Amino acid sequence: MIRTANTENGQVRGLPAADPRITSFKGVPFAAPPVGDLRWRAPQPCKNWDGIRDCFEFAPIPVQDTPGIGDDVYCREWHVDPQIPMGEDCLYLNIWTNAKSTDEKLPVLVWYFGGGFQWGYTAEMEFDGERLARRGIVVVTVAYRLGAFGFLCHPQLTAEQPDDPTNFGALDQQAGLRWVKRNIANFGGDPDNITIAGQSAGGGSVMAQMACKANEGYFNKAAVFSGMITFPYNIDDFFIPQSLEQAGKKGVELFDALGVKTVEEARKLDADFIRRTYSDLRNKGRMFFAIVKDDLFNDGDPMEAFVKGTRNRVPVFAGNTSNEFFDGIRADNKEELEKCARANASDPEKFLSLDGVYEKSGCGYAAVCAPEVGVKAAFLGESRLPSPQDCYYYRFDPDIPGEDDPGTFHSCDLWFFFETIAKCTRPYTGRHYDIARQMCDYWANFIKTGDPNGYDLCGNKLPEWKRYTESDRNEMVFTSEGAKAQTEGDTLAAYLANETADKIGGTK
Repeated sequence: MIRTANTENGQVRGLPAADPRITSFKGVPFAAPPVGDLRWRAPQPCKNWDGIRDCFEFAPIPVQDTPGIGDDVYCREWHVDPQIPMGEDCLYLNIWTNAKSTDEKLPVLVWYFGGGFQWGYTAEMEFDGERLARRGIVVVTVAYRLGAFGFLCHPQLTAEQPDDPTNFGALDQQAGLRWVKRNIANFGGDPDNITIAGQSAGGGSVMAQMACKANEGYFNKAAVFSGMITFPYNIDDFFIPQSLEQAGKKGVELFDALGVKTVEEARKLDADFIRRTYSDLRNKGRMFFAIVKDDLFNDGDPMEAFVKGTRNRVPVFAGNTSNEFFDGIRADNKEELEKCARANASDPEKFLSLDGVYEKSGCGYAAVCAPEVGVKAAFLGESRLPSPQDCYYYRFDPDIPGEDDPGTFHSCDLWFFFETIAKCTRPYTGRHYDIARQMCDYWANFIKTGDPNGYDLCGNKLPEWKRYTESDRNEMVFTSEGAKAQTEGDTLAAYLANETADKIGGTK
């Protein structure tokens, strides 16, 4: 087993995981601590160290609201430890490998956690990479700065450091990926077979990394879990790229709240004071996040880059849970609904004839899952391009047990894809473990080859998963009985995905 490995800055020592055939390296630095004068700058190179660095524990999590305080589903699910160490010195990654030697060239997964670009960390227990590593994959989870520390935008930053004015958290992700490209062979990984993946804001991060032209050649595949989110009826500012000028106004408000006039003064402030002040502003709608057009890392809308083919075009594995982020038409009655449809739909009669249009829920009429619309619209755009890349769509729809009867809530599929549900307190039974093993097998196959098809961990052939294209709307639905392949029917989501792809692609 590789228990000690070389990196470009020095040697690191890992520990046997729960399965001693796996070595875990936790808290491996990939950039200099972004503190002091390095606060609100692009990540800088690590300093070298002497001797062997013990990488036995997760590094402090990025500065954010204290996790584990409250009784919401996420605090109950995995943000369980209010005492977890936290700090600005957070640019570390973690590696799980079952390689016995450095020449094995195993496929590599680089994972970005979610949390709205405000919360989250690699130490979350659902992200344990051991089960994927048992399948012959080198798993890397990368930390990045959050909130005001990761995505502050301010006119002074734009003027004083035009090469890195914002998007620091996204640049952290990029630096982690590049570190992997340079170093992962020392852990038995193949630097020419890298998959980037993430969920929610981590999935949105994957979209942004795919859209960044400077990332060409750094990865070969991508997986986006609940991260291609398109609200077909209502505008959501969180998903609309802002300009430096627009986002900079929020930075001016933050500096006013902090009582400082200059970036130099702000860099001297206590991190926790900034966190508390920003948290108050964020809760009033002044949120910093990654989608800012800085014409450097991000020069446009990642969804548009996907549909139009200007992204780094690689095979993609993506989907959503069945009960997340619904969007509906906000009408008082059916007459208003019909008026809205006739004013906005390209084929109003077709739209009004679809199942579910006249049903009214908490979000309005014709409710539809926004991530499902986004994924399918992106995949339709890709399938219309020359030499389309393979795209595989999934929907997660089994029963989720628990007294709260949560349904397939946003993020609950993570326990299954990482096959870590034994760590969850929900009363999962044997069939749930079977589903998790199957989902992890599909994902592992994709990480290895760009195709989820193949065999499961037990050597059985998995149900065939076909690509999602304009002519063949194939879905893989993970049900309470396991994976079931089906062809999409004449559904509301299909109609809106077409509308969205046409609109973004300029054909409407």
